[in-house]
Amino acid sequence: MIILAHRGFWTVPEEKNTLAAFEKAFSNGYGIETDVRDYEEDLVISHNVADKSCPKFTEMLDVYKKVGKDVPLALNVKADGIQPLLKKYLDEYGIKNYFMFDMSVPEQVVYVRDGFNTFTRQSEFEISPSMYDKACGVWMDEFSEEWMNSEYFEKHLQAGKKIGVISPEIHGNDEIRIWDMIKPFKADDKLMLCTDIPKKAEAYFNE
Repeated sequence: MIILAHRGFWTVPEEKNTLAAFEKAFSNGYGIETDVRDYEEDLVISHNVADKSCPKFTEMLDVYKKVGKDVPLALNVKADGIQPLLKKYLDEYGIKNYFMFDMSVPEQVVYVRDGFNTFTRQSEFEISPSMYDKACGVWMDEFSEEWMNSEYFEKHLQAGKKIGVISPEIHGNDEIRIWDMIKPFKADDKLMLCTDIPKKAEAYFNE
């Protein structure tokens, strides 16, 4: 199992989606989940509306190439129509271990068509993931209802899909139920856990 540090490895909320949080995550051997959108004809890292203070996407890639050790980049799509810039930068930096997710279905069609590594999404609102046969993985989330079970993990892994699981503490819920559920699959490197508490997760799954 691979740990994805949600918006980097941070200790206070102000550190989320900062270059320092990304470098700390990469230095500890974690992948990251982060948010990509456009701003002034370029790409930046920002969960909310962007401004000039946001790190540039290429700055994050610079840190990744310096210390990233080829860990996964989970890139949350926050804007439509950014595929040309994404392709340009991913190609320029030679980034292969990444995936795009959380885009709208029409945008998902474009990402798949253009050959991006693309995850579909599964939640209590999307039990049947869109374009499942064309996706390389599934991003699994529980927003307010407990719906995940081991059968879903087994099905996706047997179908050759990668899995990204949102850890419940990200939504303010207790994480142990999901952690217990995925622990039997921890030896499978197609499984990824996206978490705000990567050190705690690492200790738990190494018990």
